[in-house]
Amino acid sequence: MTDQPTNPAASALDEVSPAVRAELTCLRESIDNIDAAVVHMLAERFKATQRVGYLKAEHRLPPADHDRERNQIARLRALAAGAHLDPVFAEKFLNFIIAEVIRHHEALAGHGTED
Repeated sequence: MTDQPTNPAASALDEVSPAVRAELTCLRESIDNIDAAVVHMLAERFKATQRVGYLKAEHRLPPADHDRERNQIARLRALAAGAHLDPVFAEKFLNFIIAEVIRHHEALAGHGTED
């Protein structure tokens, strides 16, 4: 018989009441549903930005629109603050998405490579 490494989280979970375990399960199911919704929302967002990229490429517009990006970041920071979400986190998240969108737009315009 081999010694299995112990999982401290599993051991701690064994120590809590069934009510706490049930609440954790319920909350985790909600988190899973939210994660699925986020993935679907991102997919829809990228479908729209893909169409924007085609329009930009067709009309020889630059892949990035820095004024729009600044406005969107300010808008998202305000929305985040109103929703009690850290605006710095929201900005980092949007910057990550914007960078990916620009990468796609550059590839469509022939300025970069699409992976």
